[in-house]
Amino acid sequence: MRTAYRTVAAGVLLALALMAAQPAAAQTAEARAQNVLHTWYRLTLELVRHTPTYSPPVASRSFAYLGVTAFEVAASGRPELVSLAGQLNGFDTGLPEREAGAAYDEAVALQAAMATGIKTLFGNTGPTGQRAIEAIAAKLQASAAVGVDADVVARSEAYGRAVAEHVLAWSADDGGAVVENMGFPFKYELKPGPEHWVPTSLIGQQQVPLLPAWGSNRTFAIPNGASCGLPPPPAYSEDEGSRFYKEALEVYEVSKTLTPEQEAIARFWSDDPMLTPTPPGHWLSITMQILEQQEAPLDRRVEVLARLGIGLADAFIGCWYDKFKYDLVRPVTYIQRHIDPKWQAILITPPFPEYPSGHSTQSGAAAEVLTDAFGENFAFDDLTHQEDGLPPRRFASFWDAADEAGISRLYGGIHYRAAIELGLEQGKCIAAYTNALVTRRVQ
Repeated sequence: MRTAYRTVAAGVLLALALMAAQPAAAQTAEARAQNVLHTWYRLTLELVRHTPTYSPPVASRSFAYLGVTAFEVAASGRPELVSLAGQLNGFDTGLPEREAGAAYDEAVALQAAMATGIKTLFGNTGPTGQRAIEAIAAKLQASAAVGVDADVVARSEAYGRAVAEHVLAWSADDGGAVVENMGFPFKYELKPGPEHWVPTSLIGQQQVPLLPAWGSNRTFAIPNGASCGLPPPPAYSEDEGSRFYKEALEVYEVSKTLTPEQEAIARFWSDDPMLTPTPPGHWLSITMQILEQQEAPLDRRVEVLARLGIGLADAFIGCWYDKFKYDLVRPVTYIQRHIDPKWQAILITPPFPEYPSGHSTQSGAAAEVLTDAFGENFAFDDLTHQEDGLPPRRFASFWDAADEAGISRLYGGIHYRAAIELGLEQGKCIAAYTNALVTRRVQ
């Protein structure tokens, strides 16, 4: 079991600040830009832990907009990259352009863009997070500009800010920009009938479900939240011979015979909000580890991170569309009613309907996007939770990891098998739209 969770604490912030401020005089513009990108993304993963409204869907949204911001800044200075303008929903015209023939510094422009985007997207983070943003912005602004002429710095900063402001303006009317009451509506009427979701927590806010309208948000690459809709879950039944009862019984029986390895899997992929970078942050962490290990060039980094962010954000919209379409009762509710009134899952049941599994949908999307980026049978070690006291896990491929993330929810006692298996398929469908985006010119 995890013994301790990190927060955005002084030690983490100091390490990030030192990384941001490392001497840049001998660095190339490419190296300085890579440092800017990596440092801001690392801070973002910490801020997700520290910002109360940052449930998994909200986190995925910010990862997408930050990814698009970084990509567009880089793409405008690299002829091999193709802008996403005109390809993403609502992201069509008016993207700022560089002044013809004028010099720009990639690190300075990227720094200004990321700082602008993060200050807005995490504007409601706590005082510690705010101090971290300001400290790292100041450090990176100074280190990115080392050796760069003052006029180039001014021009590059203005351009980076303009791109970020354009993306932020695009984000403002997507349906997810304002999250009130941590995402729990002030008014919500539960659906009648034993098949429908009921609260599984005693917390006052959680007597209604999280973000019930998220599935109607504007999407990025898929046409809308219903684009990869799933068939209905197994028909609700209290008959012991029914498929629904058997799936609930499987959750119950597995929980009674969990092996140490199965429990370790459940806890590794738990990715609880406010304690971890959340499920989409977990996949972002995996991707950052790989890009660092490969010493990937900047164009490769911004391309992969943008694609991953888009796929994850669309996955949560699509998943939430079906969650509230079917509004299915959670295993803990059904099992306590019909199998064992004293039963408890080993993980905390999230406060929203069961079908499909959010972990599965977003993991299927991530696996498909990353397989397209890095290839099939790409083996890697996942060190995401190492500093939280959980040992790394080794995976033979991205789908190996996605399958484990999915089944972890059955081991944890919070999802039926159908929600896992069909959720993975839903993620695969959603990722196909992301993978169809054109981000690079064919050589």
